Amino acid sequence: MTRPSTGRAGDFTQGKIPGVITGMAVPLIAAQLVNVLYNIVDRIYIGHIPAVGAHALTGVGVALPMITILSAFAGLFGQGGAPLFSIARGRGDEEQAGRIMGNSMSLLLISSAVLAVLARMISRPALLALGAGENTLGYALDYLHVYLIGTPLVFVTLGMNPYVNSQGFAKRGMMTVLLGALTNIALDPLFIFVFGMGVRGAALATVLSQAVSAVWCTSFLRGGRAAIPLRRRNMGLRPDIVRRIVSMGISTFMAQGTNSIIQAVGNRELSFFGGELYIGAMTIINALRTAFFQVIMGVSSAMQPVIGYNYGANRRDRVLECIRFATAVGVGFMLMTWLLLELIPEPFVRIFTGEQALIHIAVPAVRIYYCAIFFMSLQLVGQSVFTGLGKARHAVFFSLFRKVVIEAPLMVLLPRWGFGAAGVFWSEPVSDVIGGLAAYITMLVTVYFPLRRELRAAEAGDRLPG
Repeated sequence: MTRPSTGRAGDFTQGKIPGVITGMAVPLIAAQLVNVLYNIVDRIYIGHIPAVGAHALTGVGVALPMITILSAFAGLFGQGGAPLFSIARGRGDEEQAGRIMGNSMSLLLISSAVLAVLARMISRPALLALGAGENTLGYALDYLHVYLIGTPLVFVTLGMNPYVNSQGFAKRGMMTVLLGALTNIALDPLFIFVFGMGVRGAALATVLSQAVSAVWCTSFLRGGRAAIPLRRRNMGLRPDIVRRIVSMGISTFMAQGTNSIIQAVGNRELSFFGGELYIGAMTIINALRTAFFQVIMGVSSAMQPVIGYNYGANRRDRVLECIRFATAVGVGFMLMTWLLLELIPEPFVRIFTGEQALIHIAVPAVRIYYCAIFFMSLQLVGQSVFTGLGKARHAVFFSLFRKVVIEAPLMVLLPRWGFGAAGVFWSEPVSDVIGGLAAYITMLVTVYFPLRRELRAAEAGDRLPG
């Protein structure tokens, strides 16, 4: 049943756009910053395990590509449905929105169980192919095997929390992440050091933390406070909805899946041209990237339901304002991040390790890797606009273009062109510049300028007499 969009919870056609996005973004950023602690706290504690910290940290870094590809499937079925959910709500079609959410939940549960079993079966040969050596394979297996036990919990948390945020309950979505992260922070030192479980303890803390988050998220969606609750009757898979979810989510999947490819290629090249400690340096770099990207990621995540809702409600003026605001915030913050990491990288590296050999490698690597980080904000804004408006093909293309077409080949070629292990780190800024400009300019040409012309034409028509 379709009804007008105004006057409902999470009505994003009301209020000034900066205030609406900021109101959504602040708890999202807080949640994502806290979510960073899942990985960062693990790596901080693991890196400081007496006598074996550097090798243990590298082992976890080797396992990251497999963990990343699992998370990509959660994004495929969860974040793939959330923009469709927002557009349906903007049109007033709450029944369809409910079916989309229910189908996402079923896809998450089924895929998580299947993928966990498959990943366990291929874990040893896969980790060896990803660059694990004799000093790190055991740590990588220990971490991954425990982590896989909680795969369904991870999928539900990552895949269903966007539906909480898409209904305008950003603070509740923040609590989903906050509760899990605080649980992780409390359990990590207990399991790693007190119980002497090492990297297995870090993984177990993550699994239990995700269980807390999953219960919190689903209890809200199943309860009475949700604008559109999760109902069992909507969880029966419908081929038409599944196709739309997959079509929309493929961009998120490609973005995260190609990250896994990049991590795998980078680890192998670093192992060959530098050694295992260079993989440890990349593990630190990825942790910093995760932390510093959360502001622009939070703004992008907040923009998507707002832009999708207003697009569905035919509010082109507000769509354009969303794009302008997200661009200004993203570029401004990334410029500040660039200055910070270029001027004082060493204190950030020392958070993760006290071993001088690893610090000596990681500090110049951080400066290289992040020297063009501000261009990445353009990529994130461009892809978020495409995703929020349901333009899946554009988002997919730029996910593949930057990582697969530019960065992965450069990771292989630059070390062989005389850059050595540093060539792996230089591949990032080159791809940031090319990929960021390509995505943003295409978004301007295909979305922003056409919508602006439509808006001006409509305004001119309204001014015509009689």
